[in-house]
Amino acid sequence: MSGYLFKGCAAVVADPATVLRDVDLLVKGPAIRAIGKGLDAEGAEVIDARGWFLYPGLVNTHHHFFQTFVRNRADLDWTKLSVIQWLDLIYPIFSRLTEDCFYHSSLTAMAELAKHGCTTAFDHQYNFPRHAGKRIVDRQFEAAAKIGLRFHAGRGGNTLPKSEGSTIPDAMLESTDEFIADCARLIDRYHDAGPFSMRQVVVSPCQPVNCYRETFVESVALARDKRVFLHSHVGEGEAEVIRARHGMRTVDYLEQIGFAGPDTFYAHCWELTDAELRQTAASGTGVAHCPEPVYLVGAEVTDIPAMAAHGLRIGLGCDGAASNDNSNLMHCIHSAYMLQCLVAGTRAHPVPEPGDFLAYATTGGAALLGRSDIGRLAPGMAADLFAIDTRRMDYVGTRHDPASLIAKVGIGMPTDLTMVNGRIVWAKGEFPGLDEAEMAHEAEAALATIDA
Repeated sequence: MSGYLFKGCAAVVADPATVLRDVDLLVKGPAIRAIGKGLDAEGAEVIDARGWFLYPGLVNTHHHFFQTFVRNRADLDWTKLSVIQWLDLIYPIFSRLTEDCFYHSSLTAMAELAKHGCTTAFDHQYNFPRHAGKRIVDRQFEAAAKIGLRFHAGRGGNTLPKSEGSTIPDAMLESTDEFIADCARLIDRYHDAGPFSMRQVVVSPCQPVNCYRETFVESVALARDKRVFLHSHVGEGEAEVIRARHGMRTVDYLEQIGFAGPDTFYAHCWELTDAELRQTAASGTGVAHCPEPVYLVGAEVTDIPAMAAHGLRIGLGCDGAASNDNSNLMHCIHSAYMLQCLVAGTRAHPVPEPGDFLAYATTGGAALLGRSDIGRLAPGMAADLFAIDTRRMDYVGTRHDPASLIAKVGIGMPTDLTMVNGRIVWAKGEFPGLDEAEMAHEAEAALATIDA
């Protein structure tokens, strides 16, 4: 038996602008071989896909997996604390995490992502407590391989001491040399720039307010030398702090350093001015929009219509569980669209179409990560996809517009199947070959070590 033939799909959403009805989809190896009517199995396993909508696998462009171990805690409720009070409570918890905690929290987040249709995930791992060692990202690659997720590791770091204006306790600090050396090690060990790559590394200093300028300068030099991508937090309330320190707001500061361009994407950007959005678009820099922290953090709703109008490249991210208590990128598509509708009357530009929000989570995310082999369903593309069986009461009256379904209606349950690189990683409520109850038990045991 070789490959899979999805027979009789009710719809294949090749991309949000292209919906194919009543077709088959053939997967051979890691790639899609063909999409059309009456395809022959060619020795492939036949999957009855009647009633199924097939979508491109979702691409998560910003997360903090380790924060999965601090979610749903009343004592860390944003709504009851100031930001400084919250940071003073949560960073000591972060600094107690062990190497095993980082592994199991990553496994937890990636399992939830896969259940909800995510096939490629970028994680911004910026927490490196000294006692936990330098193998944290290595363990994340191990977790990704176990789940079967395509993983882009953002090797983050913080170098500026709290005594000089950062929010980072000394236990989580690294020197610039330490940070750059480990980025180089990870790139040499794991980064694969080839087609259908399952492992890539992104140089990702945490954020300008928590790092020395030299950290960003050296990050640019390393990334350009190694031909890898760059990422950081930008425009989430720090712009005036950067102006006070460096005489300019964050976008200008980073462009002066060279931390901008088609190989660079920023997280958040909700505080950028219209001129800064134009400037960011002109440089080719992309934005990972994280809609769900708006609910908990209370920050303003990011002006996605303006970003889209200026041609800024947009992807979607879950963000970490400190400001979003789930790892469900599918839910973020619905949240992103609904939040923009909520404030539509205050915007200069119209809300993008519902299908555009699916595009941000698929083709948009792929573009942010520099991938041309994922993000849509077509022959030759990676077989990254998920399936929703619409023969349920939940979908009565919705099936006429598959491209808008996720943004407008929302999906309230796990997928019926998630496939990554031609491998089924989630189907029929199970991770094939894995014991979910055992994984959950081991993760809870690791979590208990930081609460002891």
